[in-house]
Amino acid sequence: MEKSIETIWKEGFLKNDALVAPKLNDLYNQKSIHIINKFKRMFKINLNALVVFSFVVLVVAFFVKIPVLGVLMFILFNTIVIVNKKLLKGLNNIDKNVSSYLYLKSFDNWMKEQISINMKMSRYIYPYIFLAMISGFWFSSDFQETLNRIFGNYQAYMVYGIPVFWVLGILFIVILLAIFGGRIYKWDLNIVYGRILKKLDETLADMEELRASN
Repeated sequence: MEKSIETIWKEGFLKNDALVAPKLNDLYNQKSIHIINKFKRMFKINLNALVVFSFVVLVVAFFVKIPVLGVLMFILFNTIVIVNKKLLKGLNNIDKNVSSYLYLKSFDNWMKEQISINMKMSRYIYPYIFLAMISGFWFSSDFQETLNRIFGNYQAYMVYGIPVFWVLGILFIVILLAIFGGRIYKWDLNIVYGRILKKLDETLADMEELRASN
């Protein structure tokens, strides 16, 4: 059975002979435990929720007659889950037989690596989502009927059977999403994990300041 974080830190991050070391060690051990446990719990919940949501999207997409969108989003969501579950294994492999400070520092390094990987993926994820939506609706018979009702007898400018302006517009949006995909991910990240990341930075800064003064 894997040992809990509560049982692995037998020493704190300050020298034992420091006047207030026992109290500070206990305080920051508790803070570290809270941060890491809360993140792990939220991370696992979000991954499981993404799997459930992928099945919901798939089923709903077939009901509303846009199966292509459902299949493409199902593939995307589960790919994201697989990648992040592999990253989570890296967190579980961090050496636990160290002080709370060193473990929290390793956790911070893992977090930065995980964010970096997901930011790189986001440059492809958001364009993929947009193209999946376009493809899903394009291959829907209801969508074709809707276009006919809206535009009537409008005929797109075609070159070799390709609607040029439509393609250029889609390409422009795809490029924008690829450029700003990382920023969009950081915005999403701050909404979900912003408080935890802020507490992590503050706790590490406090610990490093106290270590330097002892």
